Amino acid sequence: MPPQNNPAPAPVSSQSNSTIMAVLAYLGILIIVPFVTEAKNDPFVKFHLKQGLVLIISEVIGLFIGIIPILGWIIAPLLALFNIIMVILGIINAATGKQKQLPIIGSIGNGFNF
Repeated sequence: MPPQNNPAPAPVSSQSNSTIMAVLAYLGILIIVPFVTEAKNDPFVKFHLKQGLVLIISEVIGLFIGIIPILGWIIAPLLALFNIIMVILGIINAATGKQKQLPIIGSIGNGFNF
């Protein structure tokens, strides 16, 4: 039986690496990965890092609101649902290569400079 020539795996392209890093920006603590790599210098990744940072801040605010009796117990789950929807939208935008701000809270990310 003749030996088979298996081609070497194709190297990961820069564009797909940027997409992966942009998606990580929406996955909670995994936002650290693009922050500590050179990916943070890519304008596409930087945009999604800012959007992901806004989401993390919103999630922390929701945790503190949840401590407040009665009213906080009503608002916090609604904010958590909102954040989940924003995470899904952010991941879809990053995976499809779009630099589209998240509804309602996305413009806050423009204020971050890094």
